[in-house]
Amino acid sequence: MSADSGALLSDAITFGPYRLSPTERLLERNDSAITIGSRALDILIALIERPGEIVSHRDLIRRVWPNMVVEEANLRVHVGALRKVLRDGDGGTRYIANIPGRGYCFVAPIRRSVMADTQPLRPAPERLSIPNHNLPPRLSRMIGRGETIAALLAMLSSCRFASVIGPGGMGKTTVAISVAHELLSEFGNAIFFVDLATINEDALVPTAVTSVLGVRSHSPDPWPDLLAFLGRQRVLLVLDNCEHVIAGAAALTERLYSEAPNVHLLTTSRESLRVEGEHIHLLRSLDHPPHDADITAERILAAPAVQLFMERAAASGFTDPLSDDDARIVTNICRRLDGIALAIELVASRIGTYGIRGTEELLNNRFKLLWQGRRGALPRHRTLHAMLDWSYNLLSAPDRQLLCRLAIFVGAFTLDAAQCVAADPILDSHEVANSLNALVEKSLIHSSTIDNIVCFRLLDTTRSYAAGKLVGTDCWASIARQHALHCSQALRMGRVDLAAFGGRDLSGFVPLLGDIRAALEWSFSSVGHSQIGVDLAALAAPLLLGLSLLCECQRWCQQGLAALAKADEGTATELALQQALAISSMFTRGNSDEVRASIERGLRLAERLGERKYQLHLLAGLHIYLSRVGDFSEALIVAERSVTLATELESATASTVADWMLACSYHLVGNQEAAQRYCDSGFASAAASGLVQIEFFGYDHRVRALIVLARVSWLRGYPDRAARMGRQAISEAERSGQPVNLCIALIYVATVHLWNGDFENAEYCIERLVAHASKFSLGPYRIVGVALKGELAIARGELVIGVYTLKAALRELRVERHNVLVSSLSLALAAGLIRSGQTEEAVFIIEDEMARIQKGGETFDSPELLRVRATVQLATGSANAALAEASLLASVEQARRHGSLAWELRSAIDLARVWTGQGRTVDAADLLGGLQARFSEGFGTADLKSASLLMDHLVRLNSDTGAA
Repeated sequence: MSADSGALLSDAITFGPYRLSPTERLLERNDSAITIGSRALDILIALIERPGEIVSHRDLIRRVWPNMVVEEANLRVHVGALRKVLRDGDGGTRYIANIPGRGYCFVAPIRRSVMADTQPLRPAPERLSIPNHNLPPRLSRMIGRGETIAALLAMLSSCRFASVIGPGGMGKTTVAISVAHELLSEFGNAIFFVDLATINEDALVPTAVTSVLGVRSHSPDPWPDLLAFLGRQRVLLVLDNCEHVIAGAAALTERLYSEAPNVHLLTTSRESLRVEGEHIHLLRSLDHPPHDADITAERILAAPAVQLFMERAAASGFTDPLSDDDARIVTNICRRLDGIALAIELVASRIGTYGIRGTEELLNNRFKLLWQGRRGALPRHRTLHAMLDWSYNLLSAPDRQLLCRLAIFVGAFTLDAAQCVAADPILDSHEVANSLNALVEKSLIHSSTIDNIVCFRLLDTTRSYAAGKLVGTDCWASIARQHALHCSQALRMGRVDLAAFGGRDLSGFVPLLGDIRAALEWSFSSVGHSQIGVDLAALAAPLLLGLSLLCECQRWCQQGLAALAKADEGTATELALQQALAISSMFTRGNSDEVRASIERGLRLAERLGERKYQLHLLAGLHIYLSRVGDFSEALIVAERSVTLATELESATASTVADWMLACSYHLVGNQEAAQRYCDSGFASAAASGLVQIEFFGYDHRVRALIVLARVSWLRGYPDRAARMGRQAISEAERSGQPVNLCIALIYVATVHLWNGDFENAEYCIERLVAHASKFSLGPYRIVGVALKGELAIARGELVIGVYTLKAALRELRVERHNVLVSSLSLALAAGLIRSGQTEEAVFIIEDEMARIQKGGETFDSPELLRVRATVQLATGSANAALAEASLLASVEQARRHGSLAWELRSAIDLARVWTGQGRTVDAADLLGGLQARFSEGFGTADLKSASLLMDHLVRLNSDTGAA
């Protein structure tokens, strides 16, 4: 309050045509009293005490609702009502201004007049006797319903009759009670709460109302006395739980609405009354966090469902802070419970005893429906099972039957799907449609429109209850079979082609995933139908791959192949299963012989069936496999085969992919100029054809080509361009939404950053790689990430931890046969061993790598191997100086032949140091200066900075000695 607010309370304040007496709590317009709610009046007094000042939302709420937790939505509603009373804005007149984000301000001029203490200026208005309302107490804090209450208050003010509709346990009664409490002053306490749950006949509805109102009628017809009583004053009648006496409640409310104009009606029900004057407010679930890869405790606590969950968990004795790991579990629980307040309360009440993880395990058990709630709750709300029994027992026999059959659906379904799965000669398609409509009206099934198609779904709790009644019945097996066939048909109609050229938006299939999983589980179970499962697995495999559900894909493909009938061997069905198994296995379990066997078996099938697209797809897979195991020469042969096949296909996309496969192979075998040429050719073709995303064998080959181009750019002496290409590769991998693409981008862009000496960006890529690969169960990529951590530590001089980490990771990579980076990582380990004095082990590693090169041919990092070999030779004693010089000369020559200017510079720096030690400073300067001059960028990278420092030193030495 302001300093003079105390005096103000005994004043009369006038503004415009209005006169306010705070002591009498009276507002007049042109000497006529105005009806205004007590909350709105409190707000007006609070604002007018501080005219011209901004009064914050918090101060107003504290003033008007002392000792209560109230959301700002309530304040907005009452300010709106106040403005309406004051005709704020009419003719441009303004009294209350909203200051966004800060509060409200009374902006009209005011005048005060002191009132005599002993004699009021006018007599107080005659007041009616205030009845005692019978409202149950409201919750001291209600979560997530501020907007709902505001909407209902506005609805009752404008139309007199509102119905709160929603499933059981959603909190309809709680909301209605809270709304009624808000309106007590508006109705002078004349609010009556009638719980119709206590009666079970439509004819008793009027009697229940008269009993609550205290109307005594000696006539068989209570209506005259009821209408006479309700006509005396303005009344709000709250009718709770109308669903089981819907006809009686409808008749009563319709007549009251038309014959008692002073009566306002607020009802709660699981279906609308469908009578004149009724306005529907659908009570939605509490908002819960969306499915998000980056869930944190801080973020999810903004969701009302989580707030309620944690509040009830705290009440049960749970005192631990919410961790980010537990936040994911809480999010999943709230999502599974569909934001139903009662379900959340019942589950969260177990947290104090079992903890968050323990409660999640219990939630998977069907006994979740039997958990007890608060002792003071209504009997039907004490367990979820009791709540659902209440609704189920109100249904007709056909509606019960359909509800149980529809429990087979895990996700959303259409009317056609419901009829396909649930209809039979007894419950025909027409009856399915009628019963489905009835279940929607009774809030047991939700309907929504998705892409202009009306879809239906059962809440998880309702589905669990109904499924329990379905399993074990005579029709269970036939319903499950029809459901599995429906899933197969849905996939067949929207077929995802694994051999298609280019990516595809698969988001439309995501709602079907839960049903596909359930159908596969049933099909391969002891009571299922394995042939249906084989077909379904083959149809589902491309979808599972496209959504990066690799472990699931592997599982179902293995089951499908194990159950494959003789008649399906050598068919397109086996081809689809073999190919998907190879892809999913390679990314999750490494490069085993079984993976290669699956690819080659698929290739033979594709050739036999004349499926050229599948052949190219599988050749791309074989190329990836051979590259990963380190057989670069064989990979080049496969890439050349793909060029021939792409020519036969006459497809721009196929030719582009073939070019990029050649680019990758030439890069790996050390021909960087050819690699650059085929990269450029592929990107030119992609641009001409408008290709943005090209998915082959689980890879986006455009992302793969960008990675190759980044590495080739670095090797050819363009380190800044390499970093830019790397950033683009990561960005496009992120947009693809595929975890495999992002992992490979992070791996190889991290190597570019390490080559540049940019440890900060390298660390960012590596940490993100490990986290991402772990999250999506991409084991081989996680191991590569750990290995790169070791290489980074060595580069930073953290030799002990770096050597230890890299050794352990290399052992795992060799077991997984993920060899594409083993050579480079081994060189980093050898360098770390030399720096830490473990020369003998470094010698063993280098000689082992030299033997590999001699056996398999030169590779992109052969010049670097020769350079590190020279470092080892120098570290073993001066006797090996000549050998070291020879290794460095060979490295420089080989790098020049490969077109790898970066390796050439790195080896030249070491050779220049050797020559400097021999007094050959002029030769050293000539060698280094000539290479420096060939660079046009990247002067801030580690190697070029080293070259510059060494060159400055050589210039000074030559200047001092007078050398030319």
